[in-house]
Amino acid sequence: MQEKESKNTKKIVIMGLDNSGKTSIVLCLKGVKNLSSFSSIKPTRGFEINNFHTLGSEFNIWDFGGQAQFREDYFKNFKNHIKGASKLIYVIDIQDRERYDLSLEYLHRIIMLLIKVKVNLDFSLFLHKFDPDIEIIKNEIKEEVIQVLIKQIEDLIPPDFPYQIYKTSIYTVFQKMLI
Repeated sequence: MQEKESKNTKKIVIMGLDNSGKTSIVLCLKGVKNLSSFSSIKPTRGFEINNFHTLGSEFNIWDFGGQAQFREDYFKNFKNHIKGASKLIYVIDIQDRERYDLSLEYLHRIIMLLIKVKVNLDFSLFLHKFDPDIEIIKNEIKEEVIQVLIKQIEDLIPPDFPYQIYKTSIYTVFQKMLI
């Protein structure tokens, strides 16, 4: 896909380990609500550029596959990949506890490169797959575990590096509407 060129286009880069839910987040940002659409997602190989219009703006979302075989290339070409971006979203799969350390290592490398290339953008961390009833479904994912992870993230990020952390999920709570 080609990057769409426009002054009004907002470029968003989304990164994280493989299977962290990045492509599902992109589908949600595009407005996809049909849950069956999420069951046929294939791993992103390299990166994919998604162009779409919503809320009166054009968006250009760069979805970077998180497999190890692609990550080194991202670092080699980081300045080119990040050029023109207004936001970077880093996604951590909170249900994949075995890979927290690997995800934090990847996050640290990205932050160090952002500082090195002096890119000014909005930086968000999504603690993803924070699904309803997570503590019931996956009893090893307790609030204490999440707080330890947040503390590790805070210790990793330099104090003068602005960022926000969000708990995210593609699932919403049941809603009913009066007809």
